[in-house]
Amino acid sequence: MQRRRSSTRGFKRTATLLNGQIRRAGESRGFAVSRLLTHWSEIVGQDMAAIARPVKVGYGKGGIGATLTVLTTGPQAPMLEMQKEQLRGKVNAAYGYNAISRIRITQTAPTGFAEGQASFDHKPKAVKPSIDPEIAAEAGRTARDVHDGDLRAALERLGRNVLSKQNR
Repeated sequence: MQRRRSSTRGFKRTATLLNGQIRRAGESRGFAVSRLLTHWSEIVGQDMAAIARPVKVGYGKGGIGATLTVLTTGPQAPMLEMQKEQLRGKVNAAYGYNAISRIRITQTAPTGFAEGQASFDHKPKAVKPSIDPEIAAEAGRTARDVHDGDLRAALERLGRNVLSKQNR
């Protein structure tokens, strides 16, 4: 019987290289299933993920049921407190059994403390700087002899970028 040769030629996916490190880091915080960390927004939903982050899973002395510690900002804590049972249900559904028996909510400043430093806000979209009309006109004059429309537009963009960097 002939063995199948690998088509990757020795290359591996990045995820397979990092699996061990991610698993060790997650297990040090009590996360036996790292999927809870990596797919948090898919497990609990976008609304809840925007206001809370999983921090730690702690196991009691009896070993029956674990406590999930969740980090949130001060104003969001009462909202999260009211949704604790739904959160516990979603997390246990991800585990596949009743792994989490309690949820503990920890409040912090919006930027987090020393270890977390997690901002709960979405990254603001960058505002494109306005182009000087003279630079746009110069780029248009330079590329006007090109007959292909897509190429002309690309050359105009390139010209605007080059000329605006020279003026800085």
